[in-house]
Amino acid sequence: MTTPFEELAGLDRLIHEPARLAILTALASCDTADYLFLQHLTGLTGGNLSSHLSKLEEGGLVQLDKRFVEKKPNTQVQITEEGKRAILQHWKHLDDLHESSKTWKP
Repeated sequence: MTTPFEELAGLDRLIHEPARLAILTALASCDTADYLFLQHLTGLTGGNLSSHLSKLEEGGLVQLDKRFVEKKPNTQVQITEEGKRAILQHWKHLDDLHESSKTWKP
């Protein structure tokens, strides 16, 4: 039987990385967000946000819609159904591990 602490090491790193966790948690609350809004919300630089969004998109957790609004580039980011399930499951897993760590005895 593994301890809650050992299970922490096995968390999905695609989701658990702090910036991606923040992005997915924000998107789960609002379904879609403008790139600049996400950048402001997370405090990430444009390059970092772009890199994290690419990884999340490759993992099927978000989708990007790039277009022009009034001749200016605009990117909308939307969480996918898979992304919603994954982030909800991830937070539940963290909550469960937190609870089990409270009663863990060596």
